[in-house]
Amino acid sequence: MTPTPHATPESIRASAQRSFDIEIAALQALQGRLDDTFVQAVQLVLSCQGRVVVTGLGKSGHIARKIAATFASTGTPAFFMHAAEAIHGDLGMLTGEDILLAVSYSGSAQELITILSVAKRMGTRIIAMTGNADSELARNADLALDAAVAQEACPLNLAPTTSTTAALVLGDAIAVACLEARGFSQEDFARSHPGGALGRRLLTTVRDIMRQGVALPVVTEQSLIPDALTEMTSKGMGMTIVLDAQRRPTGIFTDGDLRRVIARYGDIRTLHVAQGMSHHPKSIHPDASAIEAATLMDAHKLNQMLVLDADGLLLGALHMHDLLAAKVI
Repeated sequence: MTPTPHATPESIRASAQRSFDIEIAALQALQGRLDDTFVQAVQLVLSCQGRVVVTGLGKSGHIARKIAATFASTGTPAFFMHAAEAIHGDLGMLTGEDILLAVSYSGSAQELITILSVAKRMGTRIIAMTGNADSELARNADLALDAAVAQEACPLNLAPTTSTTAALVLGDAIAVACLEARGFSQEDFARSHPGGALGRRLLTTVRDIMRQGVALPVVTEQSLIPDALTEMTSKGMGMTIVLDAQRRPTGIFTDGDLRRVIARYGDIRTLHVAQGMSHHPKSIHPDASAIEAATLMDAHKLNQMLVLDADGLLLGALHMHDLLAAKVI
């Protein structure tokens, strides 16, 4: 390998621009070749009673793994099967109800050809994704998707660059077409990603994060305001819930209520909390989403919200800090 000359900022940007231009042109050409074969491939995936098993080798194997992951996270059961491992036992993963999506630009990898012969005997339907329409892979598949590119972004036209981009985009296109055909929703996506930010936002309910039991600041309507302040301080919610004789919430007493009652009465030592509480506090059902609670609290400029059941009985309470701690907002 000859020594690399000093690269200037201009030459680096020019190199990147050439790569972009070549790969963009390849994707535009690929877009122009979308035909009935692509439609049939999507319909085959939609009708699959098993899973989509995506396989490949080398750089195509890396792309195949990503395509399988995209399928699985968007409503199409799928997994990646390494072609080399498949011929040494992993082919046992494949069933006749599955679809085999084989990714190979040359279409001549011997491991893939071996897999195809076994898959065909099992009755597995086969979709090839290849840049060589005359390859053995393409000829032996039920459907062959044309992923050919005019040139690689690599100046030697050797390293898989443009060709892997084309295969990845083609795989994404199938997955998204299936997603839309199935009516796959944001909630469905969240269920596949419970550990992510979207999953937390959409799957976390009020019940999951509300404070309850002894953690709730609670007083009765006949409690003196100093006692209410003690309860507020010990529970750290900036308020206390006021209950009637039937243990139903009739109001809340907040830091703001304290300031207002002092301004009005001066000496509060003998006043009952009912004389200064806020009536008809906002509430939410425990099975509502936490993001719904956050939206309501933001709209009404609240730091706290009660959680009530359908009969108006107190189940818990939320503080804005609870939503922050759960990373809902």
